[in-house]
Amino acid sequence: MSFKAKLTSGEWVILAEMDTPKGVDISNMVSHARFLKSRVDAVVLPDLDTGVMHLNALAGGSVLKQQGVEPVIHVYGRDKNRMALQGDLLAAHVLGIHNLMVVQGEEMINGDHPDAKIVDDMDELGILNMIQTLMAGTDLAGFELHGKPEFTFGIAAPPIADAGQLKQAVTDAGKKVAAGAGYIVLQPMFDLDFYRQVIQAFSSLNVPVIASVFLLKNVGMARYISINDPSFRLSEDVIKRIRQARDRDSECLAIAGEIIRGLKEVSRGVKISALGWEDKLPAILDRAGL
Repeated sequence: MSFKAKLTSGEWVILAEMDTPKGVDISNMVSHARFLKSRVDAVVLPDLDTGVMHLNALAGGSVLKQQGVEPVIHVYGRDKNRMALQGDLLAAHVLGIHNLMVVQGEEMINGDHPDAKIVDDMDELGILNMIQTLMAGTDLAGFELHGKPEFTFGIAAPPIADAGQLKQAVTDAGKKVAAGAGYIVLQPMFDLDFYRQVIQAFSSLNVPVIASVFLLKNVGMARYISINDPSFRLSEDVIKRIRQARDRDSECLAIAGEIIRGLKEVSRGVKISALGWEDKLPAILDRAGL
C-alpha cells in the first residue's frame, strides 16, 4: 500500500529518514534502501535544507524509486526562487516522486557553506500554495501546464520546548493545513507524556500527525542534546540509563523502540532518524515490535 493510501485509510505509517551521500557514491544508500524496502512505507530524504551540501533529494528520490522504495522529499525556499522550485516539482513528478514535505531551511551559519547566499523567495505558506497551483494545471505566472503533476504533501512542525511554543506552532500549522498540507511530521522528543500532549494538540487540525523518533548513539550525543536543545526534552534519567548499560549501542536501540511503542496509540505514524546509522533501523523496528 502506498504512503498516500495509508494516510487516507487511517493505517499507521512507518517512515525512515535517510541522508543522501556527500558525493556520488550511492552504494550505501542503495544497500540501506534494499534492507528497508520491506520494513517501511516510505523513506524521507532531507535536501540541502540541512545546511550541508550533498547529493540533492531529487536524485536521491530517483535512486530509491529504482530500488522499489517510495521517497518523500523535502521542499524548501531558502536556496531557490519560485521558478527553480516549480521546475523541481515538475521534475519530481516526472521522476515518479509524488510525496513532498515542506520544511524551513536551517540557518546557513550552522552548515558547511556559511557564505552561500540566501534566496528566500517563498516561505512555507507560499510553497504550499504553489504546489496547489501546479496541481490545478497552471504555473505561478498563470500559464497553463502541459500535464498536471500530482502530489501528496505535508509539513514539518518546528521544535517545541514548552506549552507556549506548542500553542504558536499549532496556530501556524493550522494556516498551512488551510493551504493544503495533508499531514504533519513532528520533531523528536524523549518526554513521552509531553509528546502525547503535543500530538493531541496537533491532532485538533484533523490531518494525520506523524511523530518522530531519534536514535541516540552514545552518552556524549545525549549530553550535548540535553544541554543545547531543550525541545528534545531529554532527561538525565535517559543519559544515566545509557551510561550504566553494559551494551550502550543496544540500549540506545531499546530506547528508540520503547518511544515508538509509547507513541503508537496516539499518533498516525512514526518517522525514525538514525543519522548515518541506517543499518540499525531494522533493529529499532524489531524492538518496537514492527
